[in-house]
Amino acid sequence: MGKVLLGTGLIVLMILFNACFIVSEGGRGIVVRFGKVLRDQKNIPVVVEPGLHMKWPLVSTVKILDARIQTLDNQADRFVTKEKKDLIVDSYIKWRISDFSRYYLATGGGEISRAELLLKRKFSDRLRSEIGRLNVKDIVTDSRGRLTTDVRDALNKGSAGTEYDELEQLPDSADSLHNNSMAALGIEVVDVRIKQINLPTEVSEAIFNRMRAERESVARSQRSQGKEEAEKLRAQADYGVTKTLSEAQKQALIIRGEADAEAANIFASTYSQDPEFFAFLRSLSAYEKSFASSNSLLFIDNNSEFLRFMQSP
Repeated sequence: MGKVLLGTGLIVLMILFNACFIVSEGGRGIVVRFGKVLRDQKNIPVVVEPGLHMKWPLVSTVKILDARIQTLDNQADRFVTKEKKDLIVDSYIKWRISDFSRYYLATGGGEISRAELLLKRKFSDRLRSEIGRLNVKDIVTDSRGRLTTDVRDALNKGSAGTEYDELEQLPDSADSLHNNSMAALGIEVVDVRIKQINLPTEVSEAIFNRMRAERESVARSQRSQGKEEAEKLRAQADYGVTKTLSEAQKQALIIRGEADAEAANIFASTYSQDPEFFAFLRSLSAYEKSFASSNSLLFIDNNSEFLRFMQSP
């Protein structure tokens, strides 16, 4: 009897343990009973809030969905602008579940990988469409904030003309939601950001080569102008030196001529005062120069006028 009671108690505990479940903060729960989503009296899927809850054991299961904001980092991809120019755009998306029951049904059981696949595909198509309407200048300058806002709004509200086979029609989709909107998937795109915009490698290399050629051309032009200015300055300096030397030589010749004239005047004045004495001084100077060397040998007539001051008076 005791073993029966013990076994019964264990079974009851296991049933109670299976009947209890906890939804953590930041999550929401969807209850599935006999393979169908549990709905309330208004035929609206039941969403379980965070906390401790009870369910029918064995026949009910609970799928916990993350209610926090998720980040989808997209791989850099090539896009074509209005000017038919290629750009490599690196971006990411911030999203969260806005309608848990719709999200659960549309993604086939709340698989986040499926939701991200659909979101990534829609985002790529929408971003490609928006970039195709703008030129490069608008994309990389003032229009980037407007571009990401337009992409976010288009993803949330949807647009006509684009259908996705992956999107399942929901039983309660009688509202005004577009089938190609993220709201139809129970997803809200919180933010769209462009991390980086680059040109393709081949275009970047061509641009860099052109910039390098332009800079080299400017450098050559600057060097040639510098050489031209240097030649001008050098010619001006040479002209200044030549002119200064010419002026100095001219002044030197003028001063020398004036000095010679002054000396000649002095000699003439002195000679006119005492010609005989002047002739005597000149003769002494001539004797000094003629007999300065001991090896000098002169053949002069005794009656020569040159020796007249050396003869007895």
